[in-house]
Amino acid sequence: MSKIRILIAAGGTGGHIYPALAIAEAIKNIHPDVILEFVGTPNGLENKILPPKGFRVQHLPIGRLNSNVPWRERLKTLLFLPWAFVTSVFLLVSRRPVFVLGVGGHASGPLLLMASLLGYRSAIWEPNAMPGLANRILSRFVDDCWVVFEEAKPHLHNRHLHDAGMPVRHEIENAGLQNKAESHPFRILIFGGSQGARGINNAALAMLQEGGDWLRDVHVVHQTGSFDFARIKEGYGELLNAGLVDVREYLHDMAEQYAQADLVVCRSGAGTLSELAACGKVAILIPFPFASDDHQRKNADSLVHKEAAVMILQKDLSPQTLRDAIIALRADPARRARMSERIRVFHRSRAAEQLAGEFLERINVHASG
Repeated sequence: MSKIRILIAAGGTGGHIYPALAIAEAIKNIHPDVILEFVGTPNGLENKILPPKGFRVQHLPIGRLNSNVPWRERLKTLLFLPWAFVTSVFLLVSRRPVFVLGVGGHASGPLLLMASLLGYRSAIWEPNAMPGLANRILSRFVDDCWVVFEEAKPHLHNRHLHDAGMPVRHEIENAGLQNKAESHPFRILIFGGSQGARGINNAALAMLQEGGDWLRDVHVVHQTGSFDFARIKEGYGELLNAGLVDVREYLHDMAEQYAQADLVVCRSGAGTLSELAACGKVAILIPFPFASDDHQRKNADSLVHKEAAVMILQKDLSPQTLRDAIIALRADPARRARMSERIRVFHRSRAAEQLAGEFLERINVHASG
């Protein structure tokens, strides 16, 4: 049997890469003979995450075009865009994939557009309630679109729209199977993604420095990211020695942290929301205000509308608003129980395996053995 090759365009942030990795590993489990290669950018996080997992990353010369990036970067991206299309064509012709999947990231646009125009079977998977500009355009050209949020459908122009879950790493999905009673101390997990979030870092630091009786029997794990780690750690001072705060630059034990947390304070990227849903975690969401198309706020809105989470907009974030939201949730166990149940509705068990099976079915590839 000839080798079957699939290209997956994914990169930039963990919110794109980790779901794509989960899908790729599920495809390999179903059909080990499939050759999977990723397409990203030379400087993206994908180059650190994917090769150790055994996946090769091809590169496109493409950068960011979002309105919130410096104009010089956008100009450079526009100047290199023709070369990105040429490189995409070269990759497609040389690799000859049977299927091209776009999961997000800068490389997704040129590769998926060229794949569609050249007649390769193609699809996009959109994890956000508000699809990005690239996927809104690509939806007119690809064969199929999969969406996580129902709210995304009106923005995509394709006859073949499918519902999909958000792939979650197995260890995190397994953490969500544990039925956790409220712990003593009450455990709060604060993080802003792999790079951290300065707005959240500053508000959390000031809140805990102010102290108060509400901090009795509370333990905080605060992941800051590399840029703020030294400053935030120094700011906590005696709070670290007292055992109130455990400050981390990066969380290598995310599944364990989710399992132990009674309350999570975080951004509202699609990947983070999927993990919260898998674990049934009560969350205070603080959307990144400069996310393209304001998609983090729209993601959070979807959960808040269903009373599955609490949201504080960055413009309203202060030590006081964060403290008050935490105190209100801690004081209402019944509300937390309802929120935990409602956020779990957003999780589809074994979503990566289901997506992998649907992708392989569309290219008439069936499980080995």
